[in-house]
Amino acid sequence: MITEAIHATKELVKAVPLLGGSHSQSDYKAALELVNYLIDKDDENPLIDILSIKISEYEENSEQFYEFNKALEAMPTGVAVLRVLMDQYHLKQTDLKNEIGSKSLVSQILNGKRSLTIAHIRALSARFNVRCELFI
Repeated sequence: MITEAIHATKELVKAVPLLGGSHSQSDYKAALELVNYLIDKDDENPLIDILSIKISEYEENSEQFYEFNKALEAMPTGVAVLRVLMDQYHLKQTDLKNEIGSKSLVSQILNGKRSLTIAHIRALSARFNVRCELFI
């Protein structure tokens, strides 16, 4: 069993070099493609969790993500969550009129010039069916 596990591990790293610590952008992109494929075709596959950890490590340590990570760290959590939700739902600033208000107010919040109010957070929580705590 041990010999088989070692051999299987070597073959897996050969097939997915990011698992072996590769710092290649092409290996990173290939791992992303594999995760997306597995999520679509075999969402219970344990390789998804293993690859997700390696992808996250790559994104945290790669120079190409340095500026993005720096900006993300400086961004308030609520704004980051709102940006992700807007991206996932393909929303524009004008689409949040009922929850936040005018396009300019949404823009000010996204740019860190204004903060989300309790009323905004409650409305966003209801719209996206998420806990209010995500925005705080």
